[in-house]
Amino acid sequence: MPASPSPNRAVNLTPRPRSYWLLVLIGLAAVVAVVIATLPASVITRFLPPIVHAEDFSGSIWHGSAGKLTVAAHDAGALEWRLEPRSLLGLAVTAQLHWVKVGFVVDAAVKLDRHALSAHNLKGGGPIEDLRDLGVAAGWRGMADIDFSQLEWDFTKPLRVAGNIHVSNITAAQVAGGADLGSYDLRFGPSAVDAEGNVAATLEDTGGPLRVQAVIQYSAKQRTALLTGTVQERPDIPAPLRSQIDGLAQLRARDAQGRLPVDLEFRL
Repeated sequence: MPASPSPNRAVNLTPRPRSYWLLVLIGLAAVVAVVIATLPASVITRFLPPIVHAEDFSGSIWHGSAGKLTVAAHDAGALEWRLEPRSLLGLAVTAQLHWVKVGFVVDAAVKLDRHALSAHNLKGGGPIEDLRDLGVAAGWRGMADIDFSQLEWDFTKPLRVAGNIHVSNITAAQVAGGADLGSYDLRFGPSAVDAEGNVAATLEDTGGPLRVQAVIQYSAKQRTALLTGTVQERPDIPAPLRSQIDGLAQLRARDAQGRLPVDLEFRL
């Protein structure tokens, strides 16, 4: 006769309650994912700060676009996004953004919650005149290339800024009859923003009719920027621009290197 099964080898056929709960949780997660996936792109408005308004939506909450965007009632172009689903569980939005304002295009990885907006690997550029609705003065033209490793803003003042802006072929209708003013780099170092949200950046020319070395300081409280530094003409400077520099030299004494001190305040 065959030997009887050993008690130690007996098979336990009793179902494990934990396995059922795991299946239930997986099923609920799948249902929730399907429901969220069907949400329209307009749901994103629930995560926007009060000063930002969006409309003309298409797509879904995961991959959608807003054809019309305004910031503080100013036209801010159009926006396309791809969300990271896990971020919504923390009442925040983490996404890859593609922003277009006429011919100005920027891509970035961003995080938005009720406290701040932060961006990383922000790159792009285009004609600066396309940003007139966002603060670029009328009459100014040129190209800008943007490359920021970090930007953070709490909707009232800057918190962190690190990166560069390169502008080229700059002209202004009100300066030297629209003559070419050259190309420049604006650099924001790791400590560009202080505890009060004030920002400091260095400005230097990268070629053109003027040698420029300056610092721009932005006051978050007054919302004004002050440019201080020196300017010096190069031999190939256009005649209308040379005339304006000569006029400035009548008011400001040159230093030992022949540079003219300049200071200019403007509101942002």
